[in-house]
Amino acid sequence: MKVKAVIILSAFLFLGAGLLFGQTPATDVATDSLQSPPPDVTPVMVRNVLAKDNPDDAGGAVVINWDLSVDDHVDGKVVAYKILRAEKQEGPFDQIGEVPAQSNQYMDNGTNDNKDYFYKILAVNSVKLEGRTSWQVTSESDTVGPVRSSAQWFDFRRLNVFVGMIILCTLIVYFINQAKAGKKLFIRKIAGLDAVDEAVGRATEMGKKIFFIPGTSDMDNVQTIAGVTILGRVAQLAAEYETWIEVPVSRSLVMVTAKEIVKEAYAKAGRPDSFRDEQVHYLTDDQFGYAAGIDGMVVREKPATIFLMGNFYAESLILSETGNSIGAIQIAGTGQPSQLPFFVAACDYTLIGEELFAASAYLSREPKLLGSLKGQDMGKAIILVSILIGIILETFNIFQLSKFFTVMG
Repeated sequence: MKVKAVIILSAFLFLGAGLLFGQTPATDVATDSLQSPPPDVTPVMVRNVLAKDNPDDAGGAVVINWDLSVDDHVDGKVVAYKILRAEKQEGPFDQIGEVPAQSNQYMDNGTNDNKDYFYKILAVNSVKLEGRTSWQVTSESDTVGPVRSSAQWFDFRRLNVFVGMIILCTLIVYFINQAKAGKKLFIRKIAGLDAVDEAVGRATEMGKKIFFIPGTSDMDNVQTIAGVTILGRVAQLAAEYETWIEVPVSRSLVMVTAKEIVKEAYAKAGRPDSFRDEQVHYLTDDQFGYAAGIDGMVVREKPATIFLMGNFYAESLILSETGNSIGAIQIAGTGQPSQLPFFVAACDYTLIGEELFAASAYLSREPKLLGSLKGQDMGKAIILVSILIGIILETFNIFQLSKFFTVMG
């Protein structure tokens, strides 16, 4: 019995030793295959590397092109390309970038103009395990250079923009000369501006005042400038009709400007003595404090007409709804797309976007402004016709007109 137990124990020990010593060599082989590259995995180096100054730019960039390695294909030996740069031909070279396989161009945007640079491209083959590179082999291209980056006077990729600008300027100069020569230029009617006389006349008939609100921005905003330009025409009409116009403002500089404009308008109307300084007064710089102040004045004094011309933000609906609630005729205009729906809903007339900027030319009929507006309208008409022609040509696959309107860079 004892002999049998010894035999069984010996058998277990033998099997255990066999398993133990039999697995050790297999583990070593797997580890070696991960830590060192297998034979014949080095990719063929890239050829025909070309580095040159990036054309049509403001300098500070070199573009590098190369022919793909013959091993760069599906299941090939290339997984990426590394771009090396040095300031001397003999080096040292530093890696400045890396692009994936099937890429044969790199833009070096970190150069100093008029300084020599040398480049090399490394074709890379590697294996990663759990996010870490287990092994990597590279083949190095020939060194190219020296190459220098520099700025160019003209960006020929934007030649179409230059041609468009020349055409537009020519149209504007032509129509300004036409206006100066006394030729009558047709400009489409803007309903909001045509209603200015009606709105001022209504206030005169009702014996009530007019409020003109030039927005909440300062004089550095082009919408405020457009607004106070319209104020001149409205104030002149109010002076001729002997109707009180009041201009509450939220910026001190706007107050000074608006006061001068209203004063001049009264002088043009032949009633300089009717102007009062208190017609243009300051409320507050605070956005909603300004809106609350105007709302209180509107509710208490119930003006017949309210003009909202300038740059408005969240206060647009508060102001226009309050004016609408007392039954005032309201004419609004702003270049803020997000506020236009509120004005359209709550006001009688709305100058939409560029109509606000065209108002000065429309109201004054000054030849330079009129010719400029007419030239811009003709430029827009040419663009619209080009779009329609392009749609037809590209729909029937005749010609890609859109490539003439592509702006590069």
